[in-house]
Amino acid sequence: MSRHAEYETYGFSRPIGPQCLRINLIYRRRCNKVLPTMHAKQFVFNLRDYEVRDILGEGAYGVVALGVHRRSGTTVAVKKIEPFERELFCLRTLREIKLLKHFKHNNIISILDIQKPRDFESFREVYIVQEYMETDLHHVIRSQTLSDDHVQYLMYQALKGVKCLHSCGVIHRDLKPANLLVNSNCDLKICDFGLARVGRDDSSSVSESKDSFLTEYVATRWYRAPEIMLTSSQYSKAIDIWSLACILAEMLLREPFLPGKDYRHQLLLIFEILGTPTGADFQSIKSKRAREYIRSQRFFKKIPLRKIFPHANPSAVDLMEKMLKFDPTQRLTVEEALEHPYFGAYRVIEEETTAVPIPKDFFFFDDCKEQLEMIDLKRMLYAEILAT
Repeated sequence: MSRHAEYETYGFSRPIGPQCLRINLIYRRRCNKVLPTMHAKQFVFNLRDYEVRDILGEGAYGVVALGVHRRSGTTVAVKKIEPFERELFCLRTLREIKLLKHFKHNNIISILDIQKPRDFESFREVYIVQEYMETDLHHVIRSQTLSDDHVQYLMYQALKGVKCLHSCGVIHRDLKPANLLVNSNCDLKICDFGLARVGRDDSSSVSESKDSFLTEYVATRWYRAPEIMLTSSQYSKAIDIWSLACILAEMLLREPFLPGKDYRHQLLLIFEILGTPTGADFQSIKSKRAREYIRSQRFFKKIPLRKIFPHANPSAVDLMEKMLKFDPTQRLTVEEALEHPYFGAYRVIEEETTAVPIPKDFFFFDDCKEQLEMIDLKRMLYAEILAT
């Protein structure tokens, strides 16, 4: 029986976060306010079943609003996407909808509803309705100091979500604090799957043409694993482990761990801490050009992480050391990370669930995306939404 089930069996409410502590959110609570006129003019939401109350955030190809279901009064987040400006936006929207429909996990954001378009001709926008989470980890880190209990509990939830993804070969590719939604109960959910990929073999490695990869991989460089920059056309689910380690470090530091200004500076920061790759680490770099570049750079000795995090829980530092390996094959897997003693106080093995396998043709459109025109993508997206 899980710890939470035991609480319910004996008549107690489920504990809220670590030691029943709540995150002290510094957050705009304007749920009952009418959408400002400026926002109302700037963003038009053509919704039938939901009323928009506020704008929560904007992205490159969409906006997220606070909404209320007209009949039930349920508070939700409504994501409005205009995918038909570029083929890239349409592909990301297709990936995200398909993946979120596939996963059912407490630590992965879910789709509550998708507004079905009236007809194909008038289909211009996509409205995805999701659970409302009060903020994201990026804002939490900058608004307060997190206790070690909070760090443990939040990272444990992130790893549970990633285990579910990795169990069926999905690589998120864009894990960062802004893509980890949280609420005042300390619940965490992974979001934004527009850059996700499905591995093609048991090791969940993905190979892409160099040009298409570099064009589309636009995730924040601060959380990128070194192999992304050194051998960008081939990567594995180990890149998500690196990103999670950087997020763990950021929760402890309250600032980005490796804030590179460009990809060369990013590599420099990695070398300054992990040391210049030698031996097996150096041999793990497949690109001859990348190896020549490393040889041309100044040599750095490894800095023990305990010197960078002198006041952190030693167990957290040990976990980071094992997740921040230069060679991706030497990093902890998500299953190994969950078994680390750092999570002993909060681990509930029954909650570390996996997902059903993903069909080989799940992202069939990625195999022929260069040949697809916008009208083809529109038809695919239209059919996917109607099938929801």
